Amino acid sequence: MPAALRCTRSLWIVLALVLGLSACSSFGTRVEAAENGLKPAAQRKAAPDFTLEDSRGQKVKLSSYRGKVVVLDFWATWCGPCKIEIPWFMEFERDLKPRGLAVLGVSMDDDGWSVVRPYIEEHKINYRILLGNDQVAGLYGGVDAMPTTFLIDRSGRIAAMHEGLVSKDEFKNQIVQLLDARAELRAPYRGEPAFLTAGGAR
Repeated sequence: MPAALRCTRSLWIVLALVLGLSACSSFGTRVEAAENGLKPAAQRKAAPDFTLEDSRGQKVKLSSYRGKVVVLDFWATWCGPCKIEIPWFMEFERDLKPRGLAVLGVSMDDDGWSVVRPYIEEHKINYRILLGNDQVAGLYGGVDAMPTTFLIDRSGRIAAMHEGLVSKDEFKNQIVQLLDARAELRAPYRGEPAFLTAGGAR
């Protein structure tokens, strides 16, 4: 992200608390969250597959998580609303992992691991953090605002997308619904872009 897009922690925490649905956007504007509720199963698109490196240098392939519900969160260390969500995701990882949840954070920091690894250690993040790139972001619509979070069902399909900060309860309710649903036998992760039209995966 260009330096002009960087938002200070204090400013964005205040805005996030006041507006509730704010995001760090490349257009410098407030971005509303996706519509409430999960997309009907029959209308969900396969989540584009990718392989990225985690903080330990291991290659991580999204399709290896088939059978689990995945919270796929595009974030950055400089983004205030992202910092509000991270403790929620840590709690979900701890409490819901036994039921089949996996949280994956994809950092979009320009400075890479030099800033991301210290952040992980300082905040004791308990879920897997990957280092993103423009190619992967492009598969998911460009990720113009952060945080941008995708909820992926057990069959590897995008069930919901949220741009900006939404409530902890909304996240948890949707995750639990996906955990309670059965996976369908169909081929996910075909690698096609999730946003073939303006409506995309919303």
